[in-house]
Amino acid sequence: MSPQSRRLAGILLVILPTVIYGGVSILSLLIGDRAYTENELRQDLWRAGHAHAGVLLVLSLVALRYVDEANLSDLMKPVVRSTIPASAILLPAAFFLSVISPEATEPNGLI
Repeated sequence: MSPQSRRLAGILLVILPTVIYGGVSILSLLIGDRAYTENELRQDLWRAGHAHAGVLLVLSLVALRYVDEANLSDLMKPVVRSTIPASAILLPAAFFLSVISPEATEPNGLI
């Protein structure tokens, strides 16, 4: 594994517990926040956001191994290395930001 992939894997391994903590915070919202439990759309999209973030981070770690072995140019490898984990941030962000308002009855245009 290249040093660049190892460094990024280390960063991703540090970020992964923050996604887990976010899932635990959603659980605390389910238990203690009445406004959160009354909005099923918001519950579904926030749950989907955390699930996608966790899965995409794990897949990013797996993909780093294959990026180094792929027949890519030296200019393309850093692009691929950074865009795969970026999806783990951007896709869930769309879920979260599409229902920022607790009163939202449908997702806004960000989804």
